[in-house]
Amino acid sequence: MRKMLVVAALLMSQCIFAQSDKRATAILDGMSNKYKTMTSFKVAFTYTNEGPGTKESLKGDATVKGTKYRLKMAGQEIFNDGKTMTTYIKESNEATVNIYDPKDSGDIDPTKIYTIYKKGYKYVFIEEVTESGRVYEVVELSPDKKDSKIAKVQIKVDKKDKSVKSWKVTQRSGQRLVFRVDKFTPNVKVEDKFFAFDAAQYKGVEVIDLR
Repeated sequence: MRKMLVVAALLMSQCIFAQSDKRATAILDGMSNKYKTMTSFKVAFTYTNEGPGTKESLKGDATVKGTKYRLKMAGQEIFNDGKTMTTYIKESNEATVNIYDPKDSGDIDPTKIYTIYKKGYKYVFIEEVTESGRVYEVVELSPDKKDSKIAKVQIKVDKKDKSVKSWKVTQRSGQRLVFRVDKFTPNVKVEDKFFAFDAAQYKGVEVIDLR
C-alpha cells in the first residue's frame, strides 16, 4: 500500500495545476499543448523522498500511448491496456487485476498528467532560474481545499521547449517529494500488447482477478 501511495503521489504531483496567475496559466497551457500533440512518450525519472532525518531516492519510468500506460517504480509495475489495469508487486510476485475506469483512476493515471490542471488548485508564477545554460520558469500551486494533505507544489518548466524538468511536492506534514525528469522520449514506437499484463512472463505469479 505504501508503494502505491508513492506512485499516486508521483503522478498527482504532475496533474494538479489550477487557475490564477496569467503568466502561470500561459506556462501550463504551453506545457500541456506540447504533450497533447504527442502520440506516445516515455519518461525516466528520479524520485526523492525527503522527510525529517530521512532521504531516499528511487528510479522509475513510464510509457504512455493514448489511454494506455505502463508505469514502473518502487518495486511494482502498473499495466493499463485501456480496458483492464493490473498492478504487479515484485516482492510478493503478485498481480491484481481490475476493470479500468477512467473516472476512478484518479491521480495514478499518467495519460492525464498534462491535462488535469484546470480545477482544484490556484497557481502563480514564482521565478525564472538558470541551470546548465537552460532557463526554467517555476510555477507554484496551492490547493483550494484547506484540508488537503498537500501544502504546495512547485513545477519547473523549460522556458524554450515547454517541457517539464522537475516538480516538488511539499506536504503539510513537512515531508517533501522531489521528482526530476532524467530522460524524455516523445512519439516512441510501442505496440499495444506492451501495456497488457502477460502472466506467462512472470514465473509463479499469483493473479488476483477482481473484475
